[in-house]
Amino acid sequence: VAFMDGVTVISRVTQGCQPLGPTRHVTELERNVIITLDGQPALPLLLADAGVSLDRPREAMRRLQGVLVGLTDANDDALGRGGQFGADTRVRHLIGFDPARDAVAVAGELAPGMQLSFCDRHVEAARRDLVRICAEIREEVEAEADQAALLTERAEGSPATRQIAGAIYVSCSGRGGAHFGGPSAELRTVRQA
Repeated sequence: VAFMDGVTVISRVTQGCQPLGPTRHVTELERNVIITLDGQPALPLLLADAGVSLDRPREAMRRLQGVLVGLTDANDDALGRGGQFGADTRVRHLIGFDPARDAVAVAGELAPGMQLSFCDRHVEAARRDLVRICAEIREEVEAEADQAALLTERAEGSPATRQIAGAIYVSCSGRGGAHFGGPSAELRTVRQA
């Protein structure tokens, strides 16, 4: 999608995930394989955050299939309001485990010092996050409209009006309607805001 210069675009990302444990820093890795987090082996930390043990491998694998990774650059805010991921967090899939090295593989680019939280999709977190970003966008548009109206009134003596002309919403097929109560539920939330 391309927009002309005169079109202001305001965007947000919502992950719809809930952190399972604390935010840690990647301290040792090989390409996309995390060997240590905060100097500790990565796999035991993942298992602890997910609440599983390799003593029960089938149960552990079922649980770990739903675990994702929230990644944030070293200097960005990992968490935003209410313990939710911040705007700069990228959620990626776990793609493998290396029990011999107690390491985990992630589908994404990694760098030493990045912040990481193991997480999972969370229905209530997804709903809260969508409502939050819609409110943030609305507040930002209203604040810009108020500022533009003030400037125009001073310059021309008449108020300027500005409003949202449209929205583009892209949803992950991994969450979609099931997280929001049915088909088009996300769209209704966006439209209402």
